[in-house]
Amino acid sequence: MEQNQEQKIDIALSDEVAEGTYSNLAIITHSNSEFIIDFVALMPGVPKGKVKSRIILTPQHAKRLLLALDDNIKRFESFHGKISDFDPMKGVPIQMVKNQGEA
Repeated sequence: MEQNQEQKIDIALSDEVAEGTYSNLAIITHSNSEFIIDFVALMPGVPKGKVKSRIILTPQHAKRLLLALDDNIKRFESFHGKISDFDPMKGVPIQMVKNQGEA
């Protein structure tokens, strides 16, 4: 296969997974060999959330995810305008959080 030739990957998507899972909070932890991202659904005014999904990544895949998100956010903002940052004066933060503790 030539270096410039793109490899095709066949990916299956079940109906259940295609529906998606809502999350408004992410907790990220890491060890020396993996990054763990817990996606949580947190309801306003309720102090207890529920982990809806946990994704475990190698450090290399975590960095690829970071770069892919950065690229996609730049493309989104070039079409739709800047995504506004969280304003702490408008109530309880429902956002992505980063926890740098060891897993």
